[in-house]
Amino acid sequence: MAEHTRSSITIEAAPDAVMGVIADFDRYPEWTGEVKEAEVLARDGAGRAEQVRLLLDAGAIKDDHTLAYRWIGDSEVHWSLVRSQMLRALDGSYALAPLDGGARTEVTYQLTVDVKIPMLGMIKRKAEKVIIDRALAGLKKRVESGPDAYAGAGESARSADTAGEAGDPAGKTGEPA
Repeated sequence: MAEHTRSSITIEAAPDAVMGVIADFDRYPEWTGEVKEAEVLARDGAGRAEQVRLLLDAGAIKDDHTLAYRWIGDSEVHWSLVRSQMLRALDGSYALAPLDGGARTEVTYQLTVDVKIPMLGMIKRKAEKVIIDRALAGLKKRVESGPDAYAGAGESARSADTAGEAGDPAGKTGEPA
């Protein structure tokens, strides 16, 4: 079984507000440094993305890849690689857990990456960790910046209470899944 990397963060917002930002792929280029284009290719019966094409530019790594998404209720989403120029595998998930009666959310991000070029396992794990940390910091900053951050994500996300100040002490932008 492939090794994976996992990390968590607490966001000062309700789970539906957090999932609203995660699910709003069209707006990823606005808040993620690496995603230059995002295009939803297919949606499920509930209107959630099933396949998304992402154009990534992370300096030395540039890739055009498509991910397939599987939604588990309103609190979890998993993705896997459909096609890519540089990647052999890109499997991940976001799992949301309400805290303090739903006023805050613990977000756990899990990721497994395999590239087509040879790379040491420890270097891959380090890359996964950087991707996860940047994604979680960017997600936190975006969600905590207020309802306008996820206005395109649907009615439940727009009406969510997002008390708290935007905080990103490291000054990082996010990397989506």
